Amino acid sequence: MSEGSVKPSGGMTRGQAKAIEYGVIALAVASIVMIFQPFSLTLFSWGCALVVLAGLSFNLIPFCRQGVPFRMLGRVVLIVLIILAIAALLGIATANLYVWYLGTLR
Repeated sequence: MSEGSVKPSGGMTRGQAKAIEYGVIALAVASIVMIFQPFSLTLFSWGCALVVLAGLSFNLIPFCRQGVPFRMLGRVVLIVLIILAIAALLGIATANLYVWYLGTLR
């Protein structure tokens, strides 16, 4: 049995951890390619959204180690998604306040 296939204490194997790590890196590279391609505005839009998601997903990299349980990785994903939702809500609220402020100046 190879070292990468041993599951220490119910956590991820070395292969699973590397697959998640490489997946996050591949997402970042794909989003950058989508942004800088010259053909489609739709791909550019998707790339802009994915680059934010990839940036937040880089918080998973320290937890992509052999032996770390999937439950902890899931908890980090949940925290990252909550932070993304809060940032989006703050941006929307700020834009609405700005529109309201400009409307009161008339």
